[in-house]
Amino acid sequence: MSRRVGVIGAIAGVVAAGGVGAVAVNRTVARRRQVDIDPFLNQPYDRNGRVCADDGVSLYYEEIGRVDAPLTVIMVHGFCLRLGEFYFQRRDLVARFGDDVRFVLYDQRSHGRSESSPSDADSIDQLGRDLLAIIDALAPSGPITLIGHSMGGMTIMALADAEPQLFDSKSARIVGVGLVSTSTGKIASATLGLPAALARLKGPILPLLLRGARSQVALVERGRAIGSDLAWAITRRISFGPGPVDPAVLEYLSTMLASTRIDVIADFYQTLLDHEKLGALKVLTGLPAVIICGDADVMTPIEHSRAIAEALPDAKFVAVPGGGHVVLMEFPDQVTEPLAGLIEASRPA
Repeated sequence: MSRRVGVIGAIAGVVAAGGVGAVAVNRTVARRRQVDIDPFLNQPYDRNGRVCADDGVSLYYEEIGRVDAPLTVIMVHGFCLRLGEFYFQRRDLVARFGDDVRFVLYDQRSHGRSESSPSDADSIDQLGRDLLAIIDALAPSGPITLIGHSMGGMTIMALADAEPQLFDSKSARIVGVGLVSTSTGKIASATLGLPAALARLKGPILPLLLRGARSQVALVERGRAIGSDLAWAITRRISFGPGPVDPAVLEYLSTMLASTRIDVIADFYQTLLDHEKLGALKVLTGLPAVIICGDADVMTPIEHSRAIAEALPDAKFVAVPGGGHVVLMEFPDQVTEPLAGLIEASRPA
């Protein structure tokens, strides 16, 4: 029975791959493998606090840099992750720009240290409104550059769709956009790296698995722990490219994912499938923009980023050879450099 539950838990975790490409592995496995992830867990900040979303959900944030810096950069993380996924970019961009840029990172609702929200409020459109709440509370004036990974990129598109005036050059509010390993829609068509026969079955089977997992949260959560070694192997396969991966990065990713409850995964899964924001990209036309994706990404394949690049022909498009879905942690320098270029292009003269 325990093995069966473990397999169910691991499979249920694979469903999280619809947005992030990884499965939960609990912290005890990290300790057993004797991998030090403490540096990832203790990232310095100048200020932190909470912002109240329009429906009352409390969102946790951290800030680095002067409040009156001439440019604010807001980073938006992906599904089943938290603000810590930008560890390398945060470290290196802060070192590069110093007091000239203020960085704001926050945990999306139901993720990390932010408050959980009701099931019917877990949607991409609501995440766009959450980002607006962050802007209104922490950067009510002055230019802003937005950077989003995976579901974070979708969040930016949802904001553009709902609040196009923020992206108008006359408003001088959103002055640059970075989209990393994301998609305008049709996520359901991704194969998740599965063989063709299994990929065809993914569509009808995964929603059924999630529905069952949603109704038996405690059982499936135990299964995730029992099946953690299997989950670790799946995480390695579908989160990264074929090359070697820093064990600490893999364990830290797994630790972040382990904190995302299975009911949260189930609640967000359908909205990820329904996401369709290709039309919102016209709002970004003319802004400095960079689009980054690993060419081995099986979650949001590079074709999705190419489609964004076609809609934004003036944007810089960066394909990272051998990079998987979590390319910003797998090949941090190859992601940080074009983002630094974006920030330079966005900074006030």
